[in-house]
Amino acid sequence: MILDWSSWLPEPVVRALHARRGNRGLWLVGGALRDRLLQRSLVDLDFAVERDARRLARQVADSLQAAYYDLDQARDAGRVLWVDPSKTRWTLDFARLRGPDIEADLRGRDFTINALALPLEPDARIIDPTGARQDLRDGVLRACSERSLFDDPVRALRAVRLAADLGFRIEPQTMHQARACASLLGKVSAERLRDELFRLLALPRPAAAIRVLNHLGLLQPLLPELGPLKGLEQPATHVHDVWNHTLAAVDALSNLLRVLGRRYDEEAASELALAQVVLRLGRFREPLSLHFERQADHRRSLRELLFLATLYHDVGKAHVSPANGKARFPAHEQEGAKIVRERGKALRLSGEEVDRLARIVRHHMRPAMMAREQTATPRAVYRFFRSTGDAGVDVVLLSLADFLAKHTPPVPQEAWARHVDVARLLLEAFFEEREERINPPPFIDGDMLMRSLGIEPGPEVGRLLDALREAQAVGEVGSAEEALALARRLQAQGGAGEAGDGG
Repeated sequence: MILDWSSWLPEPVVRALHARRGNRGLWLVGGALRDRLLQRSLVDLDFAVERDARRLARQVADSLQAAYYDLDQARDAGRVLWVDPSKTRWTLDFARLRGPDIEADLRGRDFTINALALPLEPDARIIDPTGARQDLRDGVLRACSERSLFDDPVRALRAVRLAADLGFRIEPQTMHQARACASLLGKVSAERLRDELFRLLALPRPAAAIRVLNHLGLLQPLLPELGPLKGLEQPATHVHDVWNHTLAAVDALSNLLRVLGRRYDEEAASELALAQVVLRLGRFREPLSLHFERQADHRRSLRELLFLATLYHDVGKAHVSPANGKARFPAHEQEGAKIVRERGKALRLSGEEVDRLARIVRHHMRPAMMAREQTATPRAVYRFFRSTGDAGVDVVLLSLADFLAKHTPPVPQEAWARHVDVARLLLEAFFEEREERINPPPFIDGDMLMRSLGIEPGPEVGRLLDALREAQAVGEVGSAEEALALARRLQAQGGAGEAGDGG
C-alpha cells in the first residue's frame, strides 16, 4: 500500500524533515499511520530514526521555531512541541530504532495496530510485519507478542485506553496479559502511570475505560483509594452505592461537557435534563470550552483534572463514620480533599494541580446546598469563588454531574431547575461580571487603610481588606469614602472577624 506522506503531513514539517534529513533512515511509525488508515485526525507524529534521533529532533524544532524536550537520553529520544498557524498543537516524537532494523523495531512494539512504518521517501509502501492492517479492518486490539505487555506493564493500561478510544475489542490472549500485569504496575514509575491515566481521562467518555480497568484488576494499583467505595451503601436519596454513583457522575460529566462543548451535540441534548442545561447555560459554551482546554501543567488540561476530581469527589465517604448508624457521611468532602491531595502528590502532579483537585473535592457540595437552601445570594456567590478561585467553574460542573448521578431519569424537575439556576448565577458571575461580583478593583489599598485608621501592618489589615472587598462585591460600599467608613466601624467592633463559607 503506497501512501503519499508529504500530502497529508503539515507542510512546514515536511520542509523541516527534508531540509534536515533528506530521505535517509527515517520512518513515520505507530499511531499516526494507524489513525491515517482509520481516517482519524492527526496531531501526534512518531518517527523512528536510524541514528542521532535527538539531534534531528532539535534541528526540526529549530526549523519550526518550536519547543524541544529530551524524552530519554539512553534511548536517544526527543520531543518537539509545535503550534501551527491555525493554533493546533502538534507533538513530534523522534526515537532511535529499537533493534537492528525497522522490522525488528516494529515487532518489539506494543500492539499490532501500532506496528506500522512508512519510509519518508517517494512512493513509499507501508511496512506491516504483524498484520496490523487486518486487525484494523477487524477492529481488534492484539499484542505484538506473548511478552509485549509483560515487557512494559504500562501497556496494559494503554490497551484499555486504545480499545475504548477506537471502539475495538481486546482479543482474549491480550486481555489475559493485561490482567496478569496488574501486579507489575507497582514497579512502574509514578510519572508513567500518571501520563497514561491522563490520556485515558482525555477520552470523550472515560467512565467506560475506568470500568474495564476495574474489571481487569488494573484500577486498584493505579487509584487504590477507589476500591473501598464498592458496595458502600448510601441514603435512600441515592440510587447507587458510592462506587456506581461515582461512575455515573463521570458519565454525567461527559454528557454535560458534550452539550456545553464548542460543537453542539444535538443528540445528547435531546434528554430532558440536558436540554434544560443547554437552554439555561448554553451561552457559556465558548468560555467553558476555553476554560477546560487550559493546561494546569504540561499537557494536562483542566478537563482531565476535573475527571480525576470527579472520581475522587466521594472518596472520603469510605473514611468517615456514618452518622447515627445510617448511611450518611458528614464532612466526607473534607476528608476527600485530603485523600485526593495525597493521590495527586503520589502521581507527581504539580503543586497547582494538587491544590486544584483538593479545592474541587472540598467544595463540590456547595452549589447543591445553595440550591437546596435557596441561598444563592450575592454574598454567597462571592464567598464561593473566594474559596474556590477559578476552580469554582469546575465545581459547578461537578455539582451538576453529582446531582444527575444520584437519580435515574427523569430527575426531580423542580430540584434540578433550582440547581441549574444556581449554576447559571455562578457562571454568570465568573464569566460575565467577575470584576463587579468576584474580584472588584479595590477602592483602597493597605497603605491607605493603615494611614486612615492609624494601624500597623499585621493580620488585622488583611482581615479588614477582605471584609471591604466582600462589601464592595455585594454592593454595600460604592466609594473609597464608604469603604473607609465601614473599616472604621469594623475596627470599633473589634476587627473584621473571619468570614465563613456560607451565604
